[in-house]
Amino acid sequence: MARNEASTYIELAERPTRRSEGSEFLLIGTNGDEDVTVKIIYCGICHSDLHSIKDELGFSIYPVVPGHEIAGVVTQIGCKVGKFKIGDRVGVGCLIGSCRRCSNCEQDLENYCPKRINTYTIFNDGTRNYGGYSDIIVVNEHFVVHFPDNLPLDRGAPLLCAGITVYSPMKYYGLNESGQHLGVVGLGGLGHVAVKFAKAFGMKVTVISRSESKKKEAIERLGADLFLVSSDPEQMQAAMGTMDGIISTFVTPDLITSLIHLLKPHGKLIFLSATDKPVQLPLFPLLTERKLVAGSIIGGLKETQEMLDFAGEHNITSDIEVISMDYVNTAMERLARGDVRYRFVIDIANTLTV
Repeated sequence: MARNEASTYIELAERPTRRSEGSEFLLIGTNGDEDVTVKIIYCGICHSDLHSIKDELGFSIYPVVPGHEIAGVVTQIGCKVGKFKIGDRVGVGCLIGSCRRCSNCEQDLENYCPKRINTYTIFNDGTRNYGGYSDIIVVNEHFVVHFPDNLPLDRGAPLLCAGITVYSPMKYYGLNESGQHLGVVGLGGLGHVAVKFAKAFGMKVTVISRSESKKKEAIERLGADLFLVSSDPEQMQAAMGTMDGIISTFVTPDLITSLIHLLKPHGKLIFLSATDKPVQLPLFPLLTERKLVAGSIIGGLKETQEMLDFAGEHNITSDIEVISMDYVNTAMERLARGDVRYRFVIDIANTLTV
């Protein structure tokens, strides 16, 4: 179980004033025997943070302190901690707890544990944990990862969510082999990192977007090989049956059939997000060409460490805009409009006044 100290919070005037019992803004962190205290230096802003502060998923309890892309430095360790020492550069991602006993946990897949604990959440006993828009966080060492020495904390922080979200399905579904052709739907916080990982794996990459406005960015700066405008029927028709796999960072129900047709036989379409709109799947190509439609969500701690190490070896970082804490609400408004290339990161250490 993690705890935060001297957390800040986002207050949205238009939101209902629903709060839990005893809604103190501060929870003093206590370092247990197996805990690591992390001074937060940077924290990325994920789109799910925006969902939480707006209660778009229906279970937010205010005040909400988001943040699960946390990068910082160890300042205290418990007497039983063996993986970390004071001064280590570390990260805390989307999870700060799990049962550690189920079949998923035993396979290092804590992200699929039915009792997983998200980084900012309400616990079963009614206590709460605040996220990374804070000055410190105290976490069991199992849920903390090392930052490679050459990986900058600011540009590496978003990898703790965006990076593992694309890396995990690429590895699990075998979409990481050199020479394969991967489609990436959407060139946002997840998509631009997916392009970088795929190129590091030695893959051919096609970015699939609704608009041609990101073509130059995708090819000339991020290194994609091809760019496909999904609203152009001729382009989509010409690319049919050319891709070994597709990573889709968002769901557009009326595009699903077209994406399936882009796949080669035995190809895989992997979704990394959900939609509340009805979705229809054409079963015929799944049957006759053995195509697969699947999903994935973040990754376990072992795989997250593997991803960070790979990113360090290949100089993979997120493209970011560093902001101050007092700019967070403006950043949320811009994020809602899609006005960021490609991830906001809060400079916690220099701008959070406590």
